[in-house]
Amino acid sequence: MSAAPAKTILVVDDNEIVIKTISLKLQGAGYRVVTAMDGSEAVAAARKENPDLILLDISFPPDVGGVPWDGFRIMDWFHRLETAKKIPIIIITGSEDPKSKERATQSGAVAFFQKPIEHDYLLKVIRATLGEAAA
Repeated sequence: MSAAPAKTILVVDDNEIVIKTISLKLQGAGYRVVTAMDGSEAVAAARKENPDLILLDISFPPDVGGVPWDGFRIMDWFHRLETAKKIPIIIITGSEDPKSKERATQSGAVAFFQKPIEHDYLLKVIRATLGEAAA
């Protein structure tokens, strides 16, 4: 009996250190990780990779093309994609705005994490969201 293929998680953040740290934790837990550093990369990766779950930051610097991508706009795009609209999204953010959590939940996020992230708890929430037993 062969093991099921690793679930894929798309990590979207503009901070390389955050991406590396989270990626290492997820890979260590047996997940396949795909990363994106802005909205257009995130949408392209979701289309190509069809991830099982998305970890998404809310705050991004202004896009060079003039399109102000933020996590909420990226979520809107995911919801418009036939292949991505049902993918669970967990928000990871450094934003101190108290309305961010409410807005993220209203936009369909299944969980909300404030940076710095408690990685063990994040893994527990990811496993629960993906319907996996705790390790």
